[in-house]
Amino acid sequence: LPALTPSGSSGSLGLYSYLAPRSPRVPEEEKINHMLLRALWFSGSLGFDSDLETLRYFIFPFASLGLECYHRPMENQKSYRITDKPFYLPIKDEVEVFERAWREKIPLLLKGPTGCGKTRFVEYMAWTLGQRQEAGANPGRGDLYTVSCHEDLTARDLTGRYIIKGGEALWVDGPATMAVKSGGILYLDEVVEARKDVTVVIHPLTDYRRVLPIELLGMQLEAAPDFMVVISYNPGYQSIRKNLKPSTKQRFVALSFCYPPPEKETLIVATEGKVSRPIAERLVLLGNDIRNISTIDLEEGISTRSLIHAAKLIARGISPTRACSIAIAQTVSDEEDEIAAVELIIDKIFRE
Repeated sequence: LPALTPSGSSGSLGLYSYLAPRSPRVPEEEKINHMLLRALWFSGSLGFDSDLETLRYFIFPFASLGLECYHRPMENQKSYRITDKPFYLPIKDEVEVFERAWREKIPLLLKGPTGCGKTRFVEYMAWTLGQRQEAGANPGRGDLYTVSCHEDLTARDLTGRYIIKGGEALWVDGPATMAVKSGGILYLDEVVEARKDVTVVIHPLTDYRRVLPIELLGMQLEAAPDFMVVISYNPGYQSIRKNLKPSTKQRFVALSFCYPPPEKETLIVATEGKVSRPIAERLVLLGNDIRNISTIDLEEGISTRSLIHAAKLIARGISPTRACSIAIAQTVSDEEDEIAAVELIIDKIFRE
């Protein structure tokens, strides 16, 4: 039978030679297995990863092909522990709310505009919990399993899958499974971008059951005591097609984030951007002016992250007007008139 070549990839891979079982087989059985694998390939049930040189398993039981199956994670899993303390400046009572929700095993929903500090807050809280390793704590307390959600993300990306390696079918835990086992934090960033089956699989993790169903293994994992689910999204990007259902939202307690007040945002920009306070004050003034501009209709205001980017460029010797132009004006819009309006504000604030 001819080798199978995945669409869009270079070279060819003899599928059966890669999946050859360790024990001798009769030719008829080899041919049948090869034909089954070809059918699975063209139906989309088998995927190919050219970097890892492995075939990923989704639905077919390898045991029926005579392959050795192991339900165990791959070796040398990297650590998800945050070892260095992230800089985070509390704005309101979000730190206390997070701690109490974690103690009561209540999942947390974070909502707010892009670049306002949601992810940094989660990293800071993960580090904080990781410092509290009292007796009885789960070994994974404080570990952070971050998933950047997108429209191709599926439930199996969270729970895990089989891969073929050296003629063996190895089970690889997904981030949700690892977090559930270790007692870490599962953080789904921009969860509204994920497919609907992702929110369905976390439903039993976010109510009194606290279990993770793994369809491929036919089992349910009970979450470790320190485990927590945190999700985030930007309400400004919501639509009818991309929105959280009330049945999902009401499983969480919610914290609403916004851009920090000027005094605190100045301290954040000065610390993260490594610039003087006067420069940070001008950058924050610029950010607030653009956020409150009424003559143009920007999709979203300038984020604190963008102000920090401009500050870092200034700290590296780029002029303030040029740094703000490439870090702010050119990223806030693609419309020439809107970019020109932002450039005028930049020139006004940083005019020497």
